[in-house]
Amino acid sequence: MRATRTIAPNPMNTSLVRRIVIVGGGTAGWMAAAAFSKLLGSAYDIRLVESDEIGTVGVGEATIPYIGEFNAALGIDENDFLRATQGTFKLGIEFVDWARLGDRYTHGFGQVAADIGALAFYHYWLRLRMNGDHRPLGLFSLNALAASQGRFMRSRRDMPNSPLGNIAYAFHFDAGLYARYLRHFAERHGVHRVEGKVAEVRQREDGGIAGVVLANGETVQGDFFLDCSGLRGLLIEQTLKAGYDDWRQWLPCDRAVAVPCASVQPLLPLTRATARRAGWQWRIPLQHRIGNGHVFSSRFMSEDEATAILMANLDGEPLAEPRTIPFVPGQRKRFWIKNCVALGLAAGFFEPIESTNIHLIQTAIMRIVALFPRADMDPADIDEYNAQTEYEYQRIRDFVVLHYHATERDDSPFWTHCREMEVPETLRHKLELFRSNGRLFHDGRALFSESSWLQVLIGQRVEPRGYHPLVDNMELAQVQGIANSIEQLIRRCVDSMPLHQDFIRAECAAARP
Repeated sequence: MRATRTIAPNPMNTSLVRRIVIVGGGTAGWMAAAAFSKLLGSAYDIRLVESDEIGTVGVGEATIPYIGEFNAALGIDENDFLRATQGTFKLGIEFVDWARLGDRYTHGFGQVAADIGALAFYHYWLRLRMNGDHRPLGLFSLNALAASQGRFMRSRRDMPNSPLGNIAYAFHFDAGLYARYLRHFAERHGVHRVEGKVAEVRQREDGGIAGVVLANGETVQGDFFLDCSGLRGLLIEQTLKAGYDDWRQWLPCDRAVAVPCASVQPLLPLTRATARRAGWQWRIPLQHRIGNGHVFSSRFMSEDEATAILMANLDGEPLAEPRTIPFVPGQRKRFWIKNCVALGLAAGFFEPIESTNIHLIQTAIMRIVALFPRADMDPADIDEYNAQTEYEYQRIRDFVVLHYHATERDDSPFWTHCREMEVPETLRHKLELFRSNGRLFHDGRALFSESSWLQVLIGQRVEPRGYHPLVDNMELAQVQGIANSIEQLIRRCVDSMPLHQDFIRAECAAARP
């Protein structure tokens, strides 16, 4: 008798996604188009639908260091990218008047000094602080000190054991020019741009997206859709009804007034966030101008007053009329539904206090690549994407809320409200742990490191009652000597760095627009 065998179903027989449609341009749309055209290969038909009639928010001019990984994955030349976008470098964010009027501190990228044995340096710094040594934490951060002096350089790969060997940095750039730069990149790699305003969204029988009908009657069909339509969420919300978690109970600001102004010297490699009576003002220096905005709460301040405060606090002559951007801080209840994923502002919105919105586009793109679907859209993949994205959003939310809640200001109803409001349980636990013995833990998944939390907590005057007990195994004089050596080393390193404007002039100066 001849044996028979059962042939298991071949999962490769399921149909593949071939047609990818990106609805909306701007930073989110063109980042996605550029990344997919490079990373997915030539087997995919990628179309981006956008209308010249629809503007973009365009406030995402400041970034965090992970954007360097995005550029590297695409093979983008950094100097070319900076010249094309009028870009500058960024070593961190300076906060002015947040915990108290007159306060100033910098959240510098990278590590605050090196660990000493098994413990983070800051535990030794806390011991010195509790014994009368009140040197600012920023003196032990290369980024914070260099930014305050207007100095910058890239990492010296020939000095791996020096603080100069691993300098973490990000960029400031013109968001409109960045989208244009990525558009050219994507089109060179086969992306087809479709001009037109979406008049109708058509759905499949299973509820997924079948295609979009443009105002001129053209229909663009696809297998997989990315909603990059901005705050309105044309696909994810207006069509698929994802729902939205409103975070205004923790993040009361819901408006921003933005205006560019003329450049001034020195050209500092940092974003500045200055607290105002009912919000805060950003300052982002580019090669050809300074980007400015006033983020405020409409519950505590009128638009006219917010605009007047912004215009009275510009460094140079305004270059345009101020424009107001309303928003609701929060996230979609679901980011991926059926065959549609929301990116950028369509997925959620964080005010730009820690420059996270462009980073969230980047991580969404890489997460989609990691979970890239077949045409049947496996629910397990969708659930995993949504769970990972929600975790990321909520941990960033806690870090942003910290800036508002950890304050001693009582000079306006807004700051009193922020100081007294209830915060998410995850943030409350983190605050209690730090206030007890200076404990900070990073689980490897959240965006902001222990060093980032430390700098903001100390900068916002959150003081621990103690420090790690193993620090007491070292004599106080020895701790003092180690701290002195680290401070002197960082000062010498910063003194060897060129001025930021000189570095740009030598490496990536852009033509005047």
